[in-house]
Amino acid sequence: MTDILAPVMDRIEARTDDLVALTRDLIRFPTINPPGDAYRPCAEYIGDRLKARGFKVEYIRALGAPGDTDQYPRINVVARWEGSRPGPCVHFNSHIDVVETGSGWTVDPFEGLVKDGRVYGRGACDMKGGLASSIIAVEALIDSGLDLPGALEISGTVDEESGGYGGVAYLAERGWFSKPRVDHVIIPEPLNVDRVCIGHRGVWWAEIETRGRIAHGSMPFLGDSAIRHMNAVMQTFEDKLYPAMAARHSDMPVVPEGARQSTLNINSIHGGQSEEFEGLPAPCVADSSRMIIDRRFLIEEQLDDVKGEVVALLDGLVTSRPEFAYEIRDLFQVAPSMADRDGPVASATAQAVERVLGRKAQFVCSPGTYDQKHIDRIGKLKDCIAYGPGILDLAHQPDEWVGVDDMVSAAKVMARAAWSLLHGVR
Repeated sequence: MTDILAPVMDRIEARTDDLVALTRDLIRFPTINPPGDAYRPCAEYIGDRLKARGFKVEYIRALGAPGDTDQYPRINVVARWEGSRPGPCVHFNSHIDVVETGSGWTVDPFEGLVKDGRVYGRGACDMKGGLASSIIAVEALIDSGLDLPGALEISGTVDEESGGYGGVAYLAERGWFSKPRVDHVIIPEPLNVDRVCIGHRGVWWAEIETRGRIAHGSMPFLGDSAIRHMNAVMQTFEDKLYPAMAARHSDMPVVPEGARQSTLNINSIHGGQSEEFEGLPAPCVADSSRMIIDRRFLIEEQLDDVKGEVVALLDGLVTSRPEFAYEIRDLFQVAPSMADRDGPVASATAQAVERVLGRKAQFVCSPGTYDQKHIDRIGKLKDCIAYGPGILDLAHQPDEWVGVDDMVSAAKVMARAAWSLLHGVR
């Protein structure tokens, strides 16, 4: 049987060097968030390239979004190519921001070193390699001369690493990720080239503060240590909360296996005097201690119940522990999200994976969140998945890299999936 997309596959293969060069160019923009460096030049680089291919390009600044300033403007780029006749719109969304480099690198994080079939650099895996693959995929489709109804869109958005509020959330609130403008979304996050990610767990970040009473450190019995109260909170979590969470397991196909249960990470604990001083501290009983918690929860759990469980444990300490007092403040919350694995975008991508790689795709869910949450909850667009090159475990690590062969394979999968979605082939 003749493969109508064989010329497209050949075209992508022939553009391997272009794909690598594009990835290197994107890595060389140090789009570190925070604070939001180099957003504008990176967005304009993407826009200039796509404009030369006949895309209509728009730059959208997220005025008033967290972190948006004249020094660090939250600049997003959205490019749209119209096909031969009306039809659905397939959108590839990638974030252009990266996390700080951190220590431990043996290569220049922003050189884009190519070695042994890999491209190294901060953001290579998460997710500039995926962005480059999506651009090459769409360009190959357009250049093939095949009949393409509908529209193809590519966006480079900001601030995903800090919640996405200056990027996808801002755009979704203004209709950029809703029908009738967009029908299907693929986010090229690094979840391994043979996986189709259909969703993610929920998250609740909160700050718990215990209160005490200051006194001289030589006479702690005259005060009340907030740090000791916080220790009681931690012990209660160890004795009651962690065992309860470990007993809960999800039907969501979350990877890795350990993330198929509810989890709690204690991000930080601070108590007593600030550490920002030189010399010896003053001898004081701590009158305040603060803990940041990162609670990841399952689609089978309700956010109110997740919060209520923690509050009930803290209220129990109020009753059982003399002078225990606390405050709890919400910092960030996202409900779990999961697309239909039999929906158009998931099934088209899975079929493309099998055609390109010769093996069935694995449907997975992410242990953390990504910008699907905003497309789902704000844009009300359910047909959204994540698929891209790169190994998830390498994200945010020193010497981050993405494999060249995986980028080529991902571009082929994206091109096949987009063609099927534009033509309504199931």
